[in-house]
Amino acid sequence: MNKITIIGTGSVGSTIAYALSLLGVASEIVMIDINNEKALGEALDIRQGSPFCNPFTVYAGTYADAAGSDIVIITSGIARKPGQSRLELAQTNVNVLKSIIPEITRYAGETNYLIVSNPVDVMTYVFCKCSGIPDHNIIGSGTILDTSRLRTRISEYYKINQKNVHAYVLGEHGDSSFIPWSAANISNIPIEKFHESINGKETVMPTFDHNSVEEYVRKSGASVIERKGATFYAVSTSVCYICKCLLTGIDTTMTVSTMLHGEYGLDDICLSILNIIGNKGVQGKVMLPLTDDEIKQLHNSADCVRKVIDSINI
Repeated sequence: MNKITIIGTGSVGSTIAYALSLLGVASEIVMIDINNEKALGEALDIRQGSPFCNPFTVYAGTYADAAGSDIVIITSGIARKPGQSRLELAQTNVNVLKSIIPEITRYAGETNYLIVSNPVDVMTYVFCKCSGIPDHNIIGSGTILDTSRLRTRISEYYKINQKNVHAYVLGEHGDSSFIPWSAANISNIPIEKFHESINGKETVMPTFDHNSVEEYVRKSGASVIERKGATFYAVSTSVCYICKCLLTGIDTTMTVSTMLHGEYGLDDICLSILNIIGNKGVQGKVMLPLTDDEIKQLHNSADCVRKVIDSINI
């Protein structure tokens, strides 16, 4: 049995629960929210479709019901509004997280914690500093969603399967994120040379525009919020993928936010680099051979997150 507790049943939390039920990732899902009626309603709605899924149970509970969880997902906090940056949410959502930490760790103990609330790098850092949980058990969703957006855009550009695209977004889950193009490829062919390598496919491909792709990735979240008010489908799919990797025990590389301890000359900061994730949490980090300029961009991203951390009350 795999048990997952979700704290926060807003659009993101409830969509994660729904996606987990469809994918058959968890056999037991606990939904916790300060608004218990909302949690009861979401759990009931999901549970009533259970006969058509792999067997599972989902219910609204309290922190005590989190005992024995394999994963605790934290989505609580105020959602980002149109025109608002993730970092502007910082103090409000940090205060919410600080009220949650002693309650959830009391019952769930040293399990794997997955932080989704924004600004996710700051929230992951606060959880590391305030919870007493080992760093390797604390994972922020980080730039896994940005990386998914990047791969989606590249696959659209070249009309190729997304799984053939290997590219990453590193740094902050926000405006200072960057793409290390030196490591990006399609089926082991550098992005810039892919269109030259195709033989026999009668398709005219546009010149690859790095700037437009970076702009697309960086502004995607804001574009969705402007159009529909919130983002929750893609981030929920990404979170379910992380959960699946945590539960299967097969080590998988992904860009998630974790505490850094000297990697690329950075220490005591949470950012997304390439991590190895397995059933014990963060199993290690993969040091991509970044260029000097890319390392500078990573340090710039760290500086942006550090400024927010220094400006809030932890």
